[in-house]
Amino acid sequence: MAEFLPVREQLRLIRESAVEIIPEDELARKLERARETGVGLVIKEGFDPTRPDLHLGHAVSIRLLKTFQDLGHQVAFVVGDFTALVGDPSGQDETRPQLTEAEIAENLKTYEDQVFKILDRKKTRVVRNSSWLSKLDLPEVLTLTSRYTVARILERDDFAGRYQEGRPISLVEFRYPLMQGYDSIALEADVELGGTDQKFNLLVGRTLQERYGQEPQVCVTLPLMRGTDGTRKMSKSYDNYIGITEPPEEMYGKTMSIPDELLEEWYRLASSVHGSELDAALAGIPGDPMGAKRHLAFDIVRTYHDEEAARGAEAHFDRVVRRGERPEEIPDVEVARTAQEMWLPAVMVEAQLAASSSEAVRLIRQGAVHVDGVKVTDKDHQVPTSEPLLIQRGKRRFARVSFR
Repeated sequence: MAEFLPVREQLRLIRESAVEIIPEDELARKLERARETGVGLVIKEGFDPTRPDLHLGHAVSIRLLKTFQDLGHQVAFVVGDFTALVGDPSGQDETRPQLTEAEIAENLKTYEDQVFKILDRKKTRVVRNSSWLSKLDLPEVLTLTSRYTVARILERDDFAGRYQEGRPISLVEFRYPLMQGYDSIALEADVELGGTDQKFNLLVGRTLQERYGQEPQVCVTLPLMRGTDGTRKMSKSYDNYIGITEPPEEMYGKTMSIPDELLEEWYRLASSVHGSELDAALAGIPGDPMGAKRHLAFDIVRTYHDEEAARGAEAHFDRVVRRGERPEEIPDVEVARTAQEMWLPAVMVEAQLAASSSEAVRLIRQGAVHVDGVKVTDKDHQVPTSEPLLIQRGKRRFARVSFR
């Protein structure tokens, strides 16, 4: 039989990360029952594989999952491979394009390796919601849809706004909260975690569980972490994210690029610093924001890599960014020659200096790309393929490109 901390202490640790616990008295009762029975609660969170990378924004809730694990509870990490076929429109202005099964499968490849940088593999149950949602027959789907009303669905802010403005909402989008709620039924979840933008969906799951005769889950919402631009929530779509498996130099450099006004938020949501150490770090920000940022960058790299990687990333930043020197090691990349001259954005994609040609074009227009030390600002720039080239993206990323 597992031993659990007193309920008051467990609640204190959970509250440190949460924005809301709905309702907290029910969570207290569930925690007390776990103490009495020795059986941990089922703590659920779902992640749609709409992108291949998990980032620091995702890690905010994953770290709370780890807290629950450390308290003796069971984590169900739900990979929404079936719901990704629909696409959650939360916070979107219009219908989100649906992913294909091939795109989902590609994105799933690295999820487990990434999440286990934070979670304990032995204490985590990784499940795909296709294992139950794909098996629902039409009568079961009709039963599910009968347990919730259109009026309640339209209470969700993004649906309400789009409906009032006459913008399209597909019926399949209406089903997304129901499908997420059915995940909670299938897992008999005691608690579900999600960002504040997921509050409506979490509450739908709570209602559906009750209507299916289950004890309703407690909903725990967490803050949405702003990205490196300092304005919008961290997202790959906005190119303002730091992936938790990014190279140490990129992770360190991107952290150093954040606006000073993000420091307190990032210390609270992304660092390993807690208690009196956190208070001291926050108190030092106004007097030395650069020092606080270096400490934060070092801590983040150490958290997802190790101490040695953090020291190397710090030295790389000082050498390449602060002193303007080239890095000691520049990756050599071979690109297939398709012509005597090739479009620079396409070469950058092949050299993994940009995720897409549109991103490369944006970087070129911003003046962030140099070829053999010369800034390129023409989006149509062609590079010769007869000799190797040194291509630089921003201050930190280089590649020595040869053509075969």
